[in-house]
Amino acid sequence: MTGTLLQMFPLEKRSFWQQAAAEEKRIQEIRLRAGRPILIMMEGREWYLDQEGRFTDKQAQGSLVTAKELQMLLQHICHDSLYAFEDELRQGFITVNGGHRVGIAGQVVLSGDGSVKTIKHVSYMNIRVSHEIKGAADELLPLVYEKGRLKNVLIISPPGCGKTTLLRDLIRQISDGNACAGGMCVGVVDERSEIAGSYLGSPQNDVGCRTDVLDACPKALGMMLLLRSMSPRVIAVDELGGREDMEALHLAASCGSRILATVHGEDLWDIQKKQGLQRIFEDRLFDCFPVLGKEKGRCVIKRVYGREEAYASDFGGGYDYFRQPGLGTLVPPAVYQPSADTAGIGRNSGAFYE
Repeated sequence: MTGTLLQMFPLEKRSFWQQAAAEEKRIQEIRLRAGRPILIMMEGREWYLDQEGRFTDKQAQGSLVTAKELQMLLQHICHDSLYAFEDELRQGFITVNGGHRVGIAGQVVLSGDGSVKTIKHVSYMNIRVSHEIKGAADELLPLVYEKGRLKNVLIISPPGCGKTTLLRDLIRQISDGNACAGGMCVGVVDERSEIAGSYLGSPQNDVGCRTDVLDACPKALGMMLLLRSMSPRVIAVDELGGREDMEALHLAASCGSRILATVHGEDLWDIQKKQGLQRIFEDRLFDCFPVLGKEKGRCVIKRVYGREEAYASDFGGGYDYFRQPGLGTLVPPAVYQPSADTAGIGRNSGAFYE
């Protein structure tokens, strides 16, 4: 949902943020730190805002953020009722209208049991601007089906390469139906409110007409709730963690649900080393492994591995799924079939690939 970034700021500050808000589609993050210049990440580059709210690449010209401005912004985001947003503050982020997520940091207040009670004296904010890019999964879609049957898909990506954007569009197209298969009921456990970008329980992003969302719910718990209550044919989660997540995924798969998930990593071999994720390979849960990365500053699908053979598709220079009108021509990826001399590309010496 575009055009919502400016609404995040108090009325008296909107004239200052007008030019930045006009670039909402291009901005990834806005970082605000008390006593430091406003820092904006836009298309992989760092920018600052000067005293008039204009973009500059000179840090010395950047307008400084005061602690009072951060407090005013937090009050505005929480509709002047910090108490009403106590649960969100405890988690360290608040999702606002438009699906944008505001991360906060400051002084942590602990409860008697050692859990986080709240965060006060907020001195740092990170506004992650929500980007809904319909069509991001177009080129991946034919590879996640086999004769009309959806595969179990694990998207592997380093931070900042758009895995949530890709997952979101994959969910939408699977839910609504596409050229490969009809629509399916999808259950989404949106632990960090980034996939659907729910605001007051209502998704701000289009995740499909057959999709049900559990917002701000731990993944392992949420998957069990969905299985009991919503009978999803597909379960989708973002950023797999440890053993609990894996056990819940296996239970979901044993109940007949297909799985869509993401995990942080550079490649297949990188995630094999991570504690709690070894079962991905031991139990052969997933059938399709898209690997994301960056090429010349663009977020791209670098490669897609299959379960039995590491070929599926080689995207050459990378399929840029963050394309925007007027920002360049999309070059379709070339489908790669391994020849005798390249059939070993991507293979692992262990049992998983052999």
